Amino acid sequence: MSAHDLSGEGIEERLAPVVRQAATEFGHAPDSTFTLLNVSENATYAVDDSDSGERTVLRVHRRGYHDAAAIRSELAWLDAVRVETGLRTPGVLPAPDGQRVLAIGTADDPEPRHVVRFEWLDGAEPDPADESLPEWFGLLGAVTARLHQHARAWRRPSGFRRFAWDYDAAFGSVARWGRWQDGMALGAAELGILTRLDEALRERLAAYGKGPERYGLIHADLRLANLLVHEGETRVIDFDDAGDGLFLYDFGSAVSFFEDDPRMPELIDAWASGYRSVATLPAQDEAEIPTFVMMRRLLLLAWIGSHAGTDLARSTGAAYTAGTCELAETYLTRM
Repeated sequence: MSAHDLSGEGIEERLAPVVRQAATEFGHAPDSTFTLLNVSENATYAVDDSDSGERTVLRVHRRGYHDAAAIRSELAWLDAVRVETGLRTPGVLPAPDGQRVLAIGTADDPEPRHVVRFEWLDGAEPDPADESLPEWFGLLGAVTARLHQHARAWRRPSGFRRFAWDYDAAFGSVARWGRWQDGMALGAAELGILTRLDEALRERLAAYGKGPERYGLIHADLRLANLLVHEGETRVIDFDDAGDGLFLYDFGSAVSFFEDDPRMPELIDAWASGYRSVATLPAQDEAEIPTFVMMRRLLLLAWIGSHAGTDLARSTGAAYTAGTCELAETYLTRM
């Protein structure tokens, strides 16, 4: 895994020349304003054009995560989902010359970064603290099933390439987000329980298998933060992690950072019911959902360790490690 180069202090100042140049190449007025929205695997900015008043989104990629071909592949699926499923996804806005993925280098930062521009979508993400969270999970299950149905039937364009989210990519030779062993506050006791979890995940995922009914193209970050609800319409954003994986991993990502919510059985039931309103979900697959919750949890532990400079990692840290160990003990006892 390459080093994460969008973490640490002063990211807005460091990226300002890249954002300014990208906005110019995309055709924005020189004195347009920029607002940093989020930093994760990429940095996203709202751009308010001073001439037109239009608001759009610039996504500045970190180096070493996706190359241009992989980004174009993501955008191809995003387009297809928008056209063929009826789900609203952000429109990709090309530069005046038609390019959708720009490579931007500056005098102070000459190694290019890839930048993509999207339309701005209004809407609010559902709040995980909301009492109606199970209802939102029913909606999320239905949205997930529509994406899975599309992925199974979609004919990928020539040259399509995205990375994978299997055991090897998560914890094995690839360790895409780093080694979970390098997470925060890991002593001997924590390493012991989480090593047992790692071994159990490897065995269960191998037994579960990668048949076409269980494995294919997934969003891989399909949580409430990436749903926008506006005037009764549900919109799906942030396909940056999309790749090949086990379909039920999308549930694991749905409960990111609140896997210990006491309503988890209710959330699983609601999500599964919503899913079955659109597509088949065998009972034996539903029974394996806790495995994917723990897969995602351990992967996020690795993410926190390798992204220690981000606000999210700093705000979770040691407490997330302790909570992961508690969940691992419960999982290993029950599964």
